Amino acid sequence: MPASPLSPSFIAAAHRDVSATTGTTVPVTLPFTGEVLHELPRSSTEDVQDAYSRSRLAQLAWARAGFAHRRRVLLRAHDLLLDRAALLQDAVQSETGKTRGQAFEEVFQAAGVTRFNALAARGALRGGRRHSALPLVVTTRVRYRPKGVAGVITPWNYPLSLAAMDVVAALAAGCGVVQKADDQGALSILALRRAFIDAGVPAELWAVVTGEGGIIGAAVTEEADYVCFTGSTATGRRVAVQAARNLTGVSLELGGKNPLIVLDDVGPARAAADAANACFSAMGQLCVSIERIYVQRGVAAEFLREFGRVTGGLRLGAGFDHSADVGSLTSPAQLDRVRAHVEDAVAKGATIEAGGRARPDLGPFFFEPTVLTGVTAAMDCFAAETFGPVVAVSVFDTEQEAILAANDSEFGLNASVFAGSARRGLRLAGAIEAGSVNVNEGYRGSFSSVAAPMGGLKQSGLGRRNGPEGLLRFVDAITISRATGLIQLPRTGREFEALTRPMLLLARVLKTLRRR
Repeated sequence: MPASPLSPSFIAAAHRDVSATTGTTVPVTLPFTGEVLHELPRSSTEDVQDAYSRSRLAQLAWARAGFAHRRRVLLRAHDLLLDRAALLQDAVQSETGKTRGQAFEEVFQAAGVTRFNALAARGALRGGRRHSALPLVVTTRVRYRPKGVAGVITPWNYPLSLAAMDVVAALAAGCGVVQKADDQGALSILALRRAFIDAGVPAELWAVVTGEGGIIGAAVTEEADYVCFTGSTATGRRVAVQAARNLTGVSLELGGKNPLIVLDDVGPARAAADAANACFSAMGQLCVSIERIYVQRGVAAEFLREFGRVTGGLRLGAGFDHSADVGSLTSPAQLDRVRAHVEDAVAKGATIEAGGRARPDLGPFFFEPTVLTGVTAAMDCFAAETFGPVVAVSVFDTEQEAILAANDSEFGLNASVFAGSARRGLRLAGAIEAGSVNVNEGYRGSFSSVAAPMGGLKQSGLGRRNGPEGLLRFVDAITISRATGLIQLPRTGREFEALTRPMLLLARVLKTLRRR
């Protein structure tokens, strides 16, 4: 079994970057072996409050520095992320158990997010003139003011990508950040943060705290001027309720039970290979990965045969190289949940078409990518998110049947359509109830399109990250209007009487001119 390539000096430096004074630590394991990777310092609620105080002071200067300065700093950080790609991949693999390639996707995503926000912030947030109801009489402008310090709560599964999508947008908008890192992703987040600090982001501006979610996470939410949370729907509801008590805005990316529709005009072999990636990348521990496949009857038999073959042929492995196609689950809790869902489904009549077994011979948390058929509503994996390498395949006859099945969920985060005809695929995509829909790709098309918004419908969340919408989360819109004095606006009854007819005429003229 491979040991982590992270050096003791790297880990010690990362520990010094945590805002933690309690003197207590928690062991964090290396998923590939189950051995202790490091002892992570724990923060207190006082550490959180102190982090907010320091960040608020730093944020005032950061906001005043302006877009051009922030752009230069963030673009330097972008380059440092690329220079440190190998180190960042080592950190991600050591904490999550991903393959080398899947860890690289995180580095590439974090760099893309950084580049977009650095270059787009000024255009999205510079404000400007708006039409007034009385041209020449009143002028109106909108300006955007940074909210202050954002509280960001980040899970373990995609520590670089998910941190960057919230933190970098906040920094680009002129905000500070206090981030609560999950224990199992803290080293990756601290390595990400260090690149930004070395690029010129003030250390106090972006603080990282650690600890139990119910204590530290609550403190992060309580003190924040805006909250970004990524995690389960149940926890997201609690975060939203707490934030609402202070009338604090939130963006929540929550759970998913993401469907894939395979139409009968596809090539089954290619569709099967693409579906395997959509389902089993990062061992399915991704909020936008596919857990339900609906395949049209005309290609169902051949697709299922190919899908089982591809899935069974995936190389499972632990290694800090490109020798494996899929890696390990991240924790005992993840292994227990996956095993429980598979055992429950089989006990209630489902059939295992591929996989279905834990692989302790490879490592403590390995589980074979698993394909199930015959899944019914009585089974736990039917509607609940597994968040692991388990997918249920069902057969449909008509497009309407597939759309109804795909939309029959409390979740609406991501979906996919595989089609031979682009027009047909896009038509079905428009009927699916999800915040992102991919055609002929599982999730990477929308996930990597950082210029476009990402988020969920229904119980999959609130708000959007990425794109201009992701930047606008972190600012308040301020409207400033000025009376020019060209005409005195009416104040008394007589003045209203004199101006009523001219103003009615003006309204008609503006409508004719299509003036908003």
